[in-house]
Amino acid sequence: MVKFDSTSRLFSIRTKVILTQTDTTVGFLSQNGTKLSQIKSRSSEKPFIKVYINFKALKDDNIRIPNSKKNLVRRIKKTTFIVKNRSFRVAQTKLHSAILRELTWNYSTSANENTKDFSRIFCEEKADIIIEDKNRLFQNDASKLYKINNKQIERLR
Repeated sequence: MVKFDSTSRLFSIRTKVILTQTDTTVGFLSQNGTKLSQIKSRSSEKPFIKVYINFKALKDDNIRIPNSKKNLVRRIKKTTFIVKNRSFRVAQTKLHSAILRELTWNYSTSANENTKDFSRIFCEEKADIIIEDKNRLFQNDASKLYKINNKQIERLR
């Protein structure tokens, strides 16, 4: 199911908030961090996880992963990494959505009110576009979170 609030036919997709099942849980995706901050009622100073469609997009954004940790980042799934205070995850979408394939990266956050569980009613009110497949939208565990540098790996979540 895809819901559009405007007739502009994806003209400004980069400013839209998309509700979809991510690789980990149901989430909001957008390239507009300000809009996501308003939806989640959180400080605009707190950064969002940046989800890339592939490793080429990650490299194009000038995120340098320490050589000793590159293999780990490529291999491990459903995991968010923090390198030099930039959080990211590489997650190829399983949905065959033309919308998501067009965007090489998105900010990502769980689809819920701050500190509350997933509510479909809340999410449908806040999202501009809803993408779901036959499995519907469901809450699941968040991604693991690791802070990495040249010398160590620290699990934060």
